[in-house]
Amino acid sequence: MNSYTLLPADSYIVCNKTILGDFDKKILISFYEAIVGHLAISLYLTLWNDLDNENISRELTHHHLMSILKCPLRNLKEAREGLEAVGLLRTYVKEGDINNYIYEMYSPLSPSEFFNHPILNIVLYNNIGASEYDRLRKAYQKPKFDLKSYSDITKSIDEVYTSVSEVPHVEDAIDRSVCDITCKDQVDFDLIISSIPKGIINEKAFNKKTKELINELAFIYKLDSLKMVDLIRSVLNEYGMIDKNSLRLAARKSYQYNNNALPTMIYRSQPEYLKTPNGDTSMRGKIIEMFENINPVDFLRIKNGGTKPTNREIKIIEMLIVDMELPPAVVNVLLDYILRKENNKLVPAYIEAIAGQWKRANLKTAADAMEFAKKEHKKLTKKEPTKVSKEPAWFNKDLDSQKMSEEDQNELNNLLKEFL
Repeated sequence: MNSYTLLPADSYIVCNKTILGDFDKKILISFYEAIVGHLAISLYLTLWNDLDNENISRELTHHHLMSILKCPLRNLKEAREGLEAVGLLRTYVKEGDINNYIYEMYSPLSPSEFFNHPILNIVLYNNIGASEYDRLRKAYQKPKFDLKSYSDITKSIDEVYTSVSEVPHVEDAIDRSVCDITCKDQVDFDLIISSIPKGIINEKAFNKKTKELINELAFIYKLDSLKMVDLIRSVLNEYGMIDKNSLRLAARKSYQYNNNALPTMIYRSQPEYLKTPNGDTSMRGKIIEMFENINPVDFLRIKNGGTKPTNREIKIIEMLIVDMELPPAVVNVLLDYILRKENNKLVPAYIEAIAGQWKRANLKTAADAMEFAKKEHKKLTKKEPTKVSKEPAWFNKDLDSQKMSEEDQNELNNLLKEFL
């Protein structure tokens, strides 16, 4: 890609490709500023202001931006490239005696989209740390109300309006849009392909999806081309194709071995689309909310009385999240279930067996996992009635009544007091 020398006299036009509201501006500061810096956010808002209530700005020069933002052109270019990298801006240039630029503006991702983005979420976490990340996550949780005593009286459109015979068709109205975040090749695919003998790899192995995965893994785990060759060769199946799940696991293990650390995916809480709908303020609802809005590492810290999980416990969480690919809320339920049954012990072999069963059951939500655990516990109790096994407090049917034992009530209070 050509590198263009940016001059103060170079002109630019801003083109609006989206709808930007006040809430979007809050997201820019809350999520994006920690990644791209304050100058980039100021540049974005200045370009937005250049539109002056139009979808296309008048022609301006970069000297205008230097005057407004009080910074050298070199810094402006770096800020612009930061906006491009995170999908807020797309840049086009036409060369001449004076280069002409077009800056297309796009909306920031929503909080849910940002927290579930495979790259931006990790970069944000690394930049702001666990404490600030957790504060930000809580600040953008969906509000919850108890609607049990309310009736839904919302009118449907046909109850309020009558239809018309003809409706004009509009194709080019502006809409909210975000720009795809691209990741250039992190590795040399020509080198990788030439380094693997054709006899052991299928020529169709490097399809678009697989290349995207390789690039993503190389970026997240900081892998070069030669290291990626070794990993790919180790995960080829009998058909000469790349086993994607095995490649993810191999990349993760390589990262852990070389950095003596774990990727930040174990610090993620339940994604928004797998959370329970708002409204349940019962004790059971509060427990589900806790399981869904805390990551497994912090959950185990609470179970440990505030003590940080050991390296062995962290590896167990990593196995459940990365290897078994269980959702965070399901992992929390599983850990709580096993700790109660096994007298506060986490036995890896037993955990792996239970996790395999839950994975095959395709459990995705905290509520599903809790119900599945209760059913399985009943089956085991019928088979071995003489074997005494403690149950998690959330097994109790009377979560909001006085029938709960003092022990169960204390257990639930201890779980919730640090979260709520």
